[in-house]
Parts: sequence; C-alpha cells; structure tokens
Amino acid sequence: MNQAEVSKLMSQLRIAVRPNKRNLRNPDGPEGRLLKLRKTVTALVKHERIELFYNRADEARGYAELLISNAIRHGDRHKATMELADYWLLEKQLVHKLFKVLVPRYENYNVSYTRMFKAPRDYPGMYYKKSVLELRGNPYPVLTQDNSQNRNLLHNVLLDEARKEFRREKLANLANKLAAETEAVTTTATTTQTVDAEKKSQQNVEKTTDV
Repeated sequence: MNQAEVSKLMSQLRIAVRPNKRNLRNPDGPEGRLLKLRKTVTALVKHERIELFYNRADEARGYAELLISNAIRHGDRHKATMELADYWLLEKQLVHKLFKVLVPRYENYNVSYTRMFKAPRDYPGMYYKKSVLELRGNPYPVLTQDNSQNRNLLHNVLLDEARKEFRREKLANLANKLAAETEAVTTTATTTQTVDAEKKSQQNVEKTTDV
C-alpha cells in the first residue's frame, strides 16, 4: 500500500499543526490533561464560541477538526466514528448535534471548520495568552472587522478629499513649471531671432554704404 492509498484511510486536517511545545500541566497527569481537552471540545460543540487560554485552544482545535472531519466522512453508522464522538463529547446529547447540525453545515466546506483569534489579555495582572475559538457559521456577531464600508467613514472621506486636493495642487504646480519653461524657451528663441534680424539689417546697410 503506497502513501496515496494510506492518506485515503484517514481524515486530513485543514489546519496547520505546528510542533510547538504546549505547557498544559495538570495535577492529575495525562488523564487530567485529556479531560480538560475533552471538556474544551464539548464546550466548543455546545456553545460554538469559547474564550480560553491560547495553548489549550490551539491543541483542542485539532481534535475538534478531526472529530467533525470523521463525522462528515463516515457518518453516524460508523462504529469507530461513534466511539470517537462518544469519547470527546461528554454531554451525549451533543452527538446528535454533531451529526444532524454540524455535518450538514460543513459537508460542502473547503476550508477549516474552526477559527481561532487572539483575545486581549487582562491588565493589570499576569500575562497569559488568551484566544477565542469558534465554529464557522455560528449565530454570533463576527469578530473580524468589516472593511467593506470603510471608505464611507468620515475620516476616510476627508482623507480622500485631501489626497485629491494634494494631487490637484501638484499637477497645477507641474503645469505652471512647464508653462514657465516653455515661455522661457520661446522668449529666448524670439530674442535670438531679433538679434539675427538686426545683424542682417546692419550688414545690408553696410553693403549699401560701400556701394
């Protein structure tokens, strides 16, 4: 079995999983760490947007992506997928939401099913990186800024008008400079022609005198 055939046997994550060290220590050891991750995945599926520490959100995001990907790929009649959903979702009523709500929502998606944003930290206090982890298509207001109507804001309108005025002044100065240069060249040419005409006239007078 080659690598291409092996890749078809397992779901591929749509997010980049970087080999970063995560400080997720727990007094209960690895079991306590997994329990925290299971609670995080359960809360994410239930609320669709949660705020938590960055390290835990970064790790739980991969498990949530894998859970949704397997649910879309295999459906609710696949034993291994059902066992996976039963393990990660502590509230069993969320298994129904996974297959009946999230799978139809994401079955035609070409991007990741989750998004993660950096959240502001509490100040004053100890510095802990926080983040917001959410499912795409959730019913809450978007966290990203909508830049589609920014040009209609007052300060942007004023800046655009100031930019246009600056360009007009610059073009006017350039036109005046070119006009002055053209006038200087014309004046020089006229003076030269006048001097040449006077010289020719004087030469003609001299010739007439000699005759």
